[in-house]
Amino acid sequence: MEKNNEEAAVLVAQTGPLNGQRWPIKSSAIVGREATCEIVVPDRQVSRHHARVSLTDQGYQLEDLGSKNGTHYNGQPLETPVLLRDGDIIQIALAQQFIFLSSDATVPLDADEIDFQAFLPVQKQASQPRTRLLLEKRSRRVWIGEQEVVPPLSVSQFRLLEILYEHQGRVVARQDLIADVWGKRQAVEVSEQALDALVRRLRDRLASVDPTHAFIVTVRGHGLRLDNPLVD
Repeated sequence: MEKNNEEAAVLVAQTGPLNGQRWPIKSSAIVGREATCEIVVPDRQVSRHHARVSLTDQGYQLEDLGSKNGTHYNGQPLETPVLLRDGDIIQIALAQQFIFLSSDATVPLDADEIDFQAFLPVQKQASQPRTRLLLEKRSRRVWIGEQEVVPPLSVSQFRLLEILYEHQGRVVARQDLIADVWGKRQAVEVSEQALDALVRRLRDRLASVDPTHAFIVTVRGHGLRLDNPLVD
């Protein structure tokens, strides 16, 4: 099975030695250290034939090929093959991260080519000011100013920031955040302390890029809001 190159899914390398490179996946691609692999990651943590992305009747599938240091899928160890969805994050050992996009036509640009005003509906027009922090849902990337937050946020950190980002300037109740981040079924088992710990980690990650501004604001007795000021 093979797709037209214009319609092929694509893997985009994020953090790691291949950062910024991309590969259309027509039918199948093996990721590994061996030179014969379609995607070669030059790192000793990576097995010779580490993982494979292949096109099946159901869609694109990711499988680990018995690697020594493992493959992670959206932050979770990959134990059995999974079908990939647009925006999924693939981690090869601790060496290389990829994002899976369903079409090459929408691959995110390199950081120095980013049109920052294109990310938010209110910022699509040149006359509209942009905010200090920008979040791109499709690629799950975050920028403060023109500096990207790297390594990427964890799945739960990104989801928390995404919720606050969607409600910019408004307070989101703590229980609503817990339900959206962990899911309604698990929310009853998640403690307030777990949310506090997640908020601390997210604050630390944002402060590593911009220590001069507190983006996540606690409104006591109500919840959290994102303080995301406009920039010139």
